[in-house]
Amino acid sequence: MDAGSSSSPLHIVVVPWLAFGHLLPYLELSERLAERGHRVSYVSTPRNLARLPTLRPAAAPRMDLVALPLPRVDGLPDGAESTNDVPDDKRELHFKAFDGLAAPFAEFMAAACADEATRPHWVIADCFHHWVAAAAFEHKVPCVILLPTAALIATAHRDQPTEARAVTHTRPRYEEEEVAPIYDDHGASGMSIVQRFYLTKEKCALAAIRSCVEWEPESFRLVPTVIGLPVVPLGLLPPSPDGGRRADATNGSAEHATVRWLDAQPAGSVVYVALGSEVPLRVEQVHELALGLELAGTRFLWALRKPSGAAVHDDGADMLPPGFQERTRDQGLVTTGWVPQMRILAHAAVGGFLTHCGRNSLIEGLLFGHPLVMLPIFGDQGPNARQMEVKKVGLQVARNEDDGSFDRHGVASAVRAVMVDGDARRSFVAGAAKMQEVVGSTERQER
Repeated sequence: MDAGSSSSPLHIVVVPWLAFGHLLPYLELSERLAERGHRVSYVSTPRNLARLPTLRPAAAPRMDLVALPLPRVDGLPDGAESTNDVPDDKRELHFKAFDGLAAPFAEFMAAACADEATRPHWVIADCFHHWVAAAAFEHKVPCVILLPTAALIATAHRDQPTEARAVTHTRPRYEEEEVAPIYDDHGASGMSIVQRFYLTKEKCALAAIRSCVEWEPESFRLVPTVIGLPVVPLGLLPPSPDGGRRADATNGSAEHATVRWLDAQPAGSVVYVALGSEVPLRVEQVHELALGLELAGTRFLWALRKPSGAAVHDDGADMLPPGFQERTRDQGLVTTGWVPQMRILAHAAVGGFLTHCGRNSLIEGLLFGHPLVMLPIFGDQGPNARQMEVKKVGLQVARNEDDGSFDRHGVASAVRAVMVDGDARRSFVAGAAKMQEVVGSTERQER
């Protein structure tokens, strides 16, 4: 316990899931710990570590990037180390390769614990990492399980308490069907997502969550009851508002194209459209989204991701409706290349954000006080969107209750409500400003 006092530096091992939506925020967490004087071993695979942004100078001297080789699995593409590299139909093989990291991680822990000078005081494991928790338990190092959003935890468990069911929002039917597979064996890996979570949790001393009570007061208080562990809020870990060292100098040309286009638009007139790096829509969904933006008539900047396996031109013309580019030439810009999202969101021309409601995107959008047009696709995005709708920071695109489909009219209606309709827009802007106070409070998030 002496090592845990505020005056004694700790050695903390952080092991995020192999997806950049996890790797980047937990790199942020690791840097913040290192800047407070603690030593951090940040563990991932070689290619994932190579693609991380440069460490902040104040953190770098106390951070070790620990590379564990991802085992080769037949059928998994070479170099497929993050979920962004893995086709949807190969996810089970990615989990199988991920489980092959158990032995090298056990060797790393044994070597670290062999010397008191390097012995970890804590291990922080993402929620799929049962073998991380087991190795920590074996060496008597306390382990923390990293949780996703409180909204998801409070709604995703079949055995949630009555209180949780009373205050969380009902999932639509199409989302219920999407959640069901997390209870099934994950094919080649032979283990379900839920099994992974419970095996990890049972070896952990406490849970940590990338959240704070002010962000989700309704669901946060339920999490200790639902999972049976004390819960520590880590804050939202917002990135630097100016994009800072996260900007990639090698992508300067893409940045100039998007920012230069925004420079020519009126203040607050553009809806920025980005559904994350791992949410490729089917072509028919892209068409409905495109035609909805055209119908809405507002200016748009669209960071379009190609469908899995599709070969498309840089401007996305192959997957857009015929004639769309010509008809909207004076209305919007579509790009399929890398975009500097933080700098776009910070631009005065942007007045709203059409988002899939992934945790990173929500935090980044609300850091700048943008009202949201919400189009959740999977995972925690649905609970996140319903939570934000209750806070009146934006509006969800209307969906078919049975299959989750949406059409151009629903897209246009939501975009107009958030971007154009006077009373509705004022309400959403005010709601977003309240959440901006939470995300943008440096003192609160640092605490």
